[in-house]
Amino acid sequence: MKLNTVGIVGAGVMGMDIALCCAAYDFRVVLKDVNQQALDKAKESALKNLRMYKMMNPVFKNFTPEQLLSQIDFVLDYDAISNAHWVIENVTEDWNIKETVYRELAEVCKPETRYAVNTSCISITKVAALMPDPSQVIGMHFMNPAPLKKGVEVMLGFHTSEETKLSAKEFLKRLAKQAIIVNDMPGFVANRLSHLFMNEAAFLVQDNVAEPAAIDNIFKQGYGHAMGPLETADLIGLDTVVQSLKVLYDSFQDSKFRCCPLLQKMVDAGQLGRKTGQGFYSY
Repeated sequence: MKLNTVGIVGAGVMGMDIALCCAAYDFRVVLKDVNQQALDKAKESALKNLRMYKMMNPVFKNFTPEQLLSQIDFVLDYDAISNAHWVIENVTEDWNIKETVYRELAEVCKPETRYAVNTSCISITKVAALMPDPSQVIGMHFMNPAPLKKGVEVMLGFHTSEETKLSAKEFLKRLAKQAIIVNDMPGFVANRLSHLFMNEAAFLVQDNVAEPAAIDNIFKQGYGHAMGPLETADLIGLDTVVQSLKVLYDSFQDSKFRCCPLLQKMVDAGQLGRKTGQGFYSY
C-alpha cells in the first residue's frame, strides 16, 4: 500500500512522538527542524522512549526501533515536506515563530495540503489567516505522551471546513485515536483547565504549603489522576507552561492566568523539567 505522507514541523518531544505514532500506523513521515542537533536529539529520545512504548502500546511491538525510524526522514528544509497530505506543526508557543513557519509552509506545500496546529493556547483562526485557504487549517492538540494517549483535542477555527474536520477525524482514526471536537478559544478546554492546576500547584510550592510530591499524590490518590500537576508540568516543560500562561493572560486579561513567580524563576535558572534533568523533581 502506498504510504500517505505526513509532514511534522518541530522535532521536540511532542513532534518526535507524533512522528513515531504516524510511522507505526503506516504513514511516511518527514520530520523537520531548524538544526541538525535537534534532529539528532530527537532520534536519541525516540530510541530511549520506544522501550517504554513497546511495553504500554501493543502496536509498537510489531516494529524494531530501526524499522520505525526508517519510515521517518529527518530534514532541515521545508521543501522536503512539500508533498505532505497533512502537516502537523509543533513549534514553540511563540506567535512570531509560528507566523514564520506558516508563511514558509504556504510557499512550499501543495494547494490540497491540510494543516494541524498542535498548540496549547494560540488561536487556530489566527493561524489560519496566514494561509491561502484558511478552511484547511484545524487544531490538533495531542496529549503527552502522544503514543500512549488515545484522545486528541481537535479545535475548529472560524473558517475550518466540514471537509477538513472529517478528514482530521479520519486521519486520527488511522492513528487509533479519538478526535474530541471543541471550538476555537485561547487555551481551548484542556489547557484552560490544566494550566490553572499547574500554576496553582506551583503557588502552593512557592508558599510552602506542601512539597511537590504531596501535591501530586493528592491528585493521584485522591482524584484518581494518572499524574499530578507538577509531574505534568515537568513532562511538558516548564518553559512551555510559562509561555502558555502568558498567552492565556494576554488573551483574556484575567488575573487567574498570572504566572507563578516560582515558575518563571525556575525557567530563568534553566530548570525546565524532564528535558533538562531538573524541574520540580530530579531526573
